[in-house]
Amino acid sequence: MRVLAIILGGGAGTRLQPLTFTRAKPAVPLGGKYRLIDIPISNCINSGIHKIYVLTQFNSQSLNRHLSRTYNLSSNFGSGFVEVLAAQQTPNSPSWFQGTADAVRQYEELLQSWDVDQVLILSGDQLYRMDYGAFVAAHRASGAALTVAALPVDGTAAQGFGLMRTDASGQIREFREKPKGEALEAMRVDTHSLGLSVAEAERRPFLASMGIYVFEREALFGLLAEHPEATDFGQEIIPAALSSGQRLQSYLFDDYWEDIGTIKAFYEANLALADDQPAFSFYNEKAPIYTRPRYLPPSQIREAKVHRSVLSEGCVLDRCVVEHCVLGLRLRVEEGAVLENTLAMGADSYESAPERAAVRAAGGVPLGIGPGSVIKGAILDKNVRIGSNVHVINKDRVQEADRQALGFTIRDGIVVIEKNTTLADGVII
Repeated sequence: MRVLAIILGGGAGTRLQPLTFTRAKPAVPLGGKYRLIDIPISNCINSGIHKIYVLTQFNSQSLNRHLSRTYNLSSNFGSGFVEVLAAQQTPNSPSWFQGTADAVRQYEELLQSWDVDQVLILSGDQLYRMDYGAFVAAHRASGAALTVAALPVDGTAAQGFGLMRTDASGQIREFREKPKGEALEAMRVDTHSLGLSVAEAERRPFLASMGIYVFEREALFGLLAEHPEATDFGQEIIPAALSSGQRLQSYLFDDYWEDIGTIKAFYEANLALADDQPAFSFYNEKAPIYTRPRYLPPSQIREAKVHRSVLSEGCVLDRCVVEHCVLGLRLRVEEGAVLENTLAMGADSYESAPERAAVRAAGGVPLGIGPGSVIKGAILDKNVRIGSNVHVINKDRVQEADRQALGFTIRDGIVVIEKNTTLADGVII
């Protein structure tokens, strides 16, 4: 497929802090063993698109490491590459990326060197499964210069998106970024134009941009050249393309899609993976989600009670209770501990029994969750050390708090224990 994919790594990820204090948004762990970046890359591979650039500028070290260890497409998938393009200062571009369009513009010379027909623009912080091959085929069939993936949404959700008003053929007639009030109502799409049942079209009468685009190669770089001050695709490039008279098409996507831009969205999307019938599942043989192979042993469960949970490789659960949780790699949960509605990301390495004994003897806390501890409604980042009889339960029902000095943050009532944090025996949060 003569398509070049560009995955945008996003900005500083402030709404996902503290998970993005030391890593880029696309490098945030997901579902126990994956990273967010694995989603668009896997969608590309499953769609036969093997030329993939990832544009980043914030905390990209762990992302670079993950990509280099995971995606050697020339040996694993026949051909192609996954390569990081970090923001750089040059004589022609003395500033960092100023937005999505500006990020692509700054690497235009490199991107232009590829002999492709279309350029696929993707986001690095969304959870969904899409056949980009069908997306590109629909774009080609329409003869459009640009096709925008469109998600039908209700009026409440619509206020947070760029919205499209389309005709019966799906051609975009108007595009507005996050309209409100009368401007929002004006963006309702005729129920017969959505391709949904009448009931669903009435419930979700707005078409939201998913931030997923396929451009004709010449149209993309022509628009970037004609509008050198434009920095964002949604706010500037798409309206400019409409104003110039080019044909813009929508591509309806009526399936699971989640923009993981906040702690609450991230938490809920992860825990939903443990539901009896999850809206998104990694269990799809025809369209798998790839990630780094770690060659870990199976998890070991010693008389533990585990219900409605996801366990990654290499965990050790010792006579504990785990209820509706997602547990990451190498996580150790000691006797008598209780975990409920919690995402625990696990650890980057093991501590052997002698090492754990030595840590205790020195007055420290071993990796994992100590005996008798209770963790409810929380996110535990990697390499946390939870002592004995610790309670992370948000006992005061706080909704927002910044306690970086103590190793935790609270967002929307969700306690986030930061990476590498140690909570001593008996601590209560």
